[in-house]
Amino acid sequence: MTPNAAVKGEMTLRTLAMPGDANAAGDIFGGWVMAQMDLACGIRAAERAGGRVVTAAVQEMAFAMPVKIGDTLCVYTDIARVGRTSITLSVEVWAQRYLSPTMEKVTQATFVMVALDQHGKPTPVPSS
Repeated sequence: MTPNAAVKGEMTLRTLAMPGDANAAGDIFGGWVMAQMDLACGIRAAERAGGRVVTAAVQEMAFAMPVKIGDTLCVYTDIARVGRTSITLSVEVWAQRYLSPTMEKVTQATFVMVALDQHGKPTPVPSS
């Protein structure tokens, strides 16, 4: 499926919004959407760091529209910056509406992930 507008980044996670993730009105909890974003950033940053990473910060996030039960959540990540021990990612979330080819942008944010060594201490991110 192709979104209605240009997506930034590569699809890192795709999952289905289920009834257990929703309120009584059928809207998916914002915290669930944010958790999917965190998972996607963890995947992408761990691949880049070649090891363990943790979330250090999430910059401003606002929802443009709700995600509904049955929608497919598509999380796109783009590595915006690699620091000494950190990786900054731009994240976009799009919803493919239930039984439809329609894709709508739901939210976006910037996540900062930090690479850790085997002792849980920040460690340098390898160059490319």
